[in-house]
Amino acid sequence: MGTLTALLNLSQNALGASQAAIDITSNNVANANTPGYTDEVATWQESDTVLLSGTVGGSQGATVSAVSQRDPVLNQRVQQQTQGASSSSTESAALSDLQSIFGITSTSTSPVSTTIGTDMNAFFSSLSALQASPSDTSVRQGVLSAAQTLASDFNSASNQIAQQTSALNQQVSGVVSQVNTLTTSIAALNLQIESISPNADAGTLEDQRQQDLTQLSGLVGFDQTKTENNGLTLTSANGALLVSEGQSSPLRTAIVNGNTDVIEGSGQNITSELTGGSLGGILQARDRDLPTVSSALDSLAYAIGSAVNTQNEAGLDANGNTGAAIFNLPATPASAASTISLATSDPSELAAAAIGEGSSGSSNATALGGIANSVLLNGQTAPEFYASLLSELGSTVSQVSDENTTQQASLTQLTTQQGSQSSVSLDQEAANLTLYERSYDAAAKVFTIVDELMASALNLGEETTVT
Repeated sequence: MGTLTALLNLSQNALGASQAAIDITSNNVANANTPGYTDEVATWQESDTVLLSGTVGGSQGATVSAVSQRDPVLNQRVQQQTQGASSSSTESAALSDLQSIFGITSTSTSPVSTTIGTDMNAFFSSLSALQASPSDTSVRQGVLSAAQTLASDFNSASNQIAQQTSALNQQVSGVVSQVNTLTTSIAALNLQIESISPNADAGTLEDQRQQDLTQLSGLVGFDQTKTENNGLTLTSANGALLVSEGQSSPLRTAIVNGNTDVIEGSGQNITSELTGGSLGGILQARDRDLPTVSSALDSLAYAIGSAVNTQNEAGLDANGNTGAAIFNLPATPASAASTISLATSDPSELAAAAIGEGSSGSSNATALGGIANSVLLNGQTAPEFYASLLSELGSTVSQVSDENTTQQASLTQLTTQQGSQSSVSLDQEAANLTLYERSYDAAAKVFTIVDELMASALNLGEETTVT
């Protein structure tokens, strides 16, 4: 009877283990399309043997536990690649918007086809026309009209860059808010995981945490360290603490020199040290790409305006007076593109004549027209400098775009590898379900046989109604 009882217990344990395996399989099937769900495999483990009076009595069967098919190293590689791809994608989008300010498209990249390029050439052409007809009032008015148009072009481009910077500042605030929401969620999940499963995989809780980590990777670059209790510590690229097991350290924003900067919990400004994710791409565009173009535009506007003012002041206007400034400019190139404006609306104040040749002369008009071919910036003429500016911008756009293409391809490869390991295969689950159902049926049959044998033993082999 003792042996039959042990066999009865063994078959009962087998029934429970098979049912547990069936439940795991059913759960996989039910969550096959759940985002972030990791396939669980039924793992069988032999139970401890029974020791009675120094004699090993045998095993008590097996137990079944669910083990998630996750690879922490692969998951971190996906996160790191996501951080890079998200950053370059965001920067690429900002650069495309910057290109559109100058009228550059995929089919039109020539400087002369842009608004500033066209109107710059028109302005220099109007100065050449003044050389041919220095006394013609309509020609003089044409110069002022062209100068006004060019100044307005500089103003417009500068203002649009400022508006794009403002939009990026708003995005910084929004991304920081999302980062704080996710780090708070990760900290809360850390507490649950540490309390429920400090030494093993926590199943769906870890799936939820991994989903949060994936979303966080798309927002900001970070490093992670696993703690001994199955929790996580997260830090930004510069080491600023984001999550310490069950405690999150929220970031905040502050206006610094007109921009929205990111401040860590201790009060340190970490803006310049943040990389990766959409936040890294936003900051790269706002703090490097846009200021580079804006500064070059300021230098160009200042150089053209200063050269024209200097040359006009060297001649005589139509009234016989020494020429005055044509453009209003700041004291330095800084903000020149946004503030340059026409200093006069009187065409007679154009100094076409050189001093000493009379007000009807054209020598100074020739010198004004020659500014188009004069070296003004970095050993280049104004049109050459502008062409170089657009060329460098296009090169940056192409470089970031190519980088993003490479990163996206690598990310696709990694996520495919991740999916092949962690996603649910319905075919495999169907096979598993058949196997576990057969195992359950076999355990049930053993249970029935043992039950019949025990009933027969109790009735001394007699056929009775006792069961």
